[in-house]
Amino acid sequence: MKNLSQRLLSIDAFRAITMLAMIFVNDVSGVSNIPAWIEHTKAADDGMGFADTVFPAFLFIVGLSIPFAIGKRIAKQESFIKTETHILTRSLALIVIGFFHVNLESYNREAAILPYAIWEILITVGFFLIWLDYKKKQYLLQGLGIALLIAMAALYKGEGGQWMRPSWWGILGIIGWAYLVSATVFLLAKGKFPALIVLLAVFLGINFAKHSGVLLVDIPVIGDASSITLIMAGVVISSIPKKSIPLLIGIGVAAIVIGLIVRPYTEGISKIRSTPSWVLICAGISTVVFAIMIWLVDLKGKMHWFSFIKPAGTSTLTCYLIPYLLYSLMLLVHFHFPAFLSNGIGGILRSIAIAFMVIWIVGRMEKIHLRLKI
Repeated sequence: MKNLSQRLLSIDAFRAITMLAMIFVNDVSGVSNIPAWIEHTKAADDGMGFADTVFPAFLFIVGLSIPFAIGKRIAKQESFIKTETHILTRSLALIVIGFFHVNLESYNREAAILPYAIWEILITVGFFLIWLDYKKKQYLLQGLGIALLIAMAALYKGEGGQWMRPSWWGILGIIGWAYLVSATVFLLAKGKFPALIVLLAVFLGINFAKHSGVLLVDIPVIGDASSITLIMAGVVISSIPKKSIPLLIGIGVAAIVIGLIVRPYTEGISKIRSTPSWVLICAGISTVVFAIMIWLVDLKGKMHWFSFIKPAGTSTLTCYLIPYLLYSLMLLVHFHFPAFLSNGIGGILRSIAIAFMVIWIVGRMEKIHLRLKI
């Protein structure tokens, strides 16, 4: 890569499409009578649906961005401590948000002081107060956000009266932990391509060992390394010195084929169990899509084709959080979609509309400089 500081528009386009898909699959999960291929495959099953490809694509995109963001700091000869502090700060933000989100699942609606919807709204307001992209240092507002989260944590009551627990950390928490490891090893390796290949092989090896019965314990922070492997796959693909479209497509197809070959020996294909087959197939799919995005956006200059969903690629975290406000407000006013928008094709169209509406809202927010930055 000629210049690691030069941003690839194809990454923004890929991120926007993935965020659009994530909002859609999150909403459509509440729709009945939809084709099985759209939904997540159950934990015990050997297979995957469209929804099972979205989160790994997002992890892969996180990896695509690391050589640009951290590589730029390395190129500027920024100190290790300063760069690692940046990595830790970003990771902590994602982990904290994920921690609060995962505890929404066990919120005790009967015993808690605050109604579920109010608690969800207030923690989301806290996130915005802390992590808004302020043009000036707004320590007072950030302090209010921190105080609000502390208050919400103090008022929390879970099932059985228990306090907040990390559980599975939530989607953003998983991204935060995996980013912490991936970005740190990239920094330690100083972005050197051979070292990145070795690191990817090590993390993929851990995932294989875990799901083939060789490794019987989870490694702290790393776990079965599935999320880290997906991010590192993005890192390696983004760091290939001369990326040609045929090369990337070849790598992607090879990953998919290998994933299918090892399927019988590593617990099948499963997102929920994060098996090696699922990791390889999703990494392969993401690589092929990225190759298409490079051809379409960076080479053919078709970024304008994605202008209507651009906010999903530039204000991605904001897009992710807006539905939490939307759904909690709907709950608060007891709004329910009519039956024809909660079943079958009507429900699918509703979820598509919700996804585009959220992105439109975030686009309006961008115009008045309301966006999260982590």
